[in-house]
Amino acid sequence: MAITTTLASIGEALEKSPRNGYVAELHLQVIKHHNALQNVTGKEFCEGLGIGTSFGTEFAKMKKIAPRLIQAGLDVDKL
Repeated sequence: MAITTTLASIGEALEKSPRNGYVAELHLQVIKHHNALQNVTGKEFCEGLGIGTSFGTEFAKMKKIAPRLIQAGLDVDKL
């Protein structure tokens, strides 16, 4: 999946998320799409979604934890 398509998919999921579930949805989406986001920086991610750069830290955390979750058996296709 191209990065623009991935970001569009993440943006759509964020728009549909409840207001109090925005950050949780952001976390799930980064984990779900971690393969496509491997070469994306936090700054590029935030700019691509039009969100505050402070979310770059959350993005980086989720990118780091995704491989461990998958290794432990998480099926990202079910997210």
